[in-house]
Amino acid sequence: QLQFVESGGGLAQPGGSLRLSCVASGFSLDYDGIGWFRQVPGKEREGVSCIASYGGITHYADSVKGRFTISRDNAKNTVYLQMDSLKPEDTAIYYCAVLVTDPPECTPLDSWGKGTLVTVSS
Repeated sequence: QLQFVESGGGLAQPGGSLRLSCVASGFSLDYDGIGWFRQVPGKEREGVSCIASYGGITHYADSVKGRFTISRDNAKNTVYLQMDSLKPEDTAIYYCAVLVTDPPECTPLDSWGKGTLVTVSS
């Protein structure tokens, strides 16, 4: 059973930074592309960033390009999302998921964890 635990969310001020972590439980991430997605209540979930299994190819939504950085540490079975220059519109619940298509398509497998809440507010 694919299971992720997302963490690192919290309250940040506009212009601030947060680093999200996505730890896989019960399986190895070594051979999977992984994506970060976010959802605001009442809106559809949207893709934020994704990374290929070997880490060589990444993709970012236009709204976060230049501000967010995705990375992975297969030895720790973890994918990270470094979020800098945060904006209020980044406020959402952030989820990670295994990809069924590699970047840039980044189609997620429909299996989700609880996510981590990011709130950007002064």
